[in-house]
Order: sequence, then C-alpha cells, then structure tokens
Amino acid sequence: MSAAPRTARGEKTRRRLLEAAEHVFAEHGYTEASVSRITERAGVGQGTFYLYFDSKLDVFDELVEDLNQRVRHAMSEGARGASTRLEAERAGFAGFFRFTAEHPALYRVVREAEFVSPGALRMHYTRIVEGYIDGLRQAQDDGEITDIDPTVAAWALMGIGEMIGMRWVLWGTGGDGAGGDADPTASGTSAVPDHVFDEMMRFIGGALGRGRGEGEGGS
Repeated sequence: MSAAPRTARGEKTRRRLLEAAEHVFAEHGYTEASVSRITERAGVGQGTFYLYFDSKLDVFDELVEDLNQRVRHAMSEGARGASTRLEAERAGFAGFFRFTAEHPALYRVVREAEFVSPGALRMHYTRIVEGYIDGLRQAQDDGEITDIDPTVAAWALMGIGEMIGMRWVLWGTGGDGAGGDADPTASGTSAVPDHVFDEMMRFIGGALGRGRGEGEGGS
C-alpha cells in the first residue's frame, strides 16, 4: 500500500517517481523495468522510493490509476461546454487523442496491465465506461440519441477511441506501423488527421442515431 506524502515536498518527490515510472515502463516494459532505473531517472535514491511505494508492482498499479485519472480529466475538460451529446463525444475524443499523443506510455502500460495487474486493467476501463454510461443515459433522457443500450454503447465507443488512437496517434499517418510522426499540436481538433476524425464521428453519429430534433453534429 503506497504511503501518502505528508508534505508538499514529499508530494513533489512522489510525482517525480510516477513520471519516471511512466517513462521507464514505456521504454523497457514491466519485466525489464526496475526500481533502480526508476529512481535513477527521478534523481532520487532507492531508499526514497520505498518511502512512497512498496514494490515495482505497487508503483505500476499507482501509475495505471494516475494515467487513468489524467486521461479522464483530459476527456471531461475537452467536453466541457458542449451543447449536444455528439459535440461532447467529439470534444472528449479530441482530449483523449491529445493526451495519448503526449503520453504514449498510456497504451503500453495499460496493455501490460492485462498480464501484470488484471485488477488495475479492469479499474482503468471500468472508470472510463462509467462516465460514458451516465452521459449517454442523460442524452437519451434529453431525446438526443436513440434507445441504444448505454452500457454496450459505452464499451463500443471506448473501443473505437482505443483503436483509432493506436492507428493514427501511436503509429502515425504513414500506415507502416512506425510511430513518431503524429503531432499533438497539428491543425484540427486533435492529433488524429481531420478526415479520420470526421469519418469516426460520422460513424458514431450513425451508431447512436438521432433523437428528437438532433442534427448531424460533428461533421
């Protein structure tokens, strides 16, 4: 169980360790990562690490939760102020893609959690879906979308975002599987090319359907 920092300085050190762990796990993978690599990157001694985390697995679990909190914040902040559900979807996905471009470790860490810490993996996806479900139910109550099962729709929408992000953010626009050419500051609403984003939203709009008086949205 991680120890909560008691001072602002302690919180800053803990944050440095988490940021270092993000880079080390992304670069080396869980098996090849080590506490010494994490502390070396963070610029602290190994003894300091154990003031905040019990083990490599402990910091890995904390990192999954930290990335989850930050990506959900990026999505909710992106969608803030949207006037329709499809506008919220578009803005939320844009926030997700920007975060992914800036933090590519998200994909590797979460995928490794399937084998390293299944509970952390389930937590990550479940928390994202829970927010989706609430938003879709509200949109149904407002007559914006059809009566599609909000739980099924939420999991499907998350899958769309994951795959589009992997293909066009992590792999870049070249299509050969080589990453590195996605630009989080590129023109448009996200790191995903505009035409890809528009086609994705066209697909989502068709899947969610339109309720009472809802326009095309997102295209």
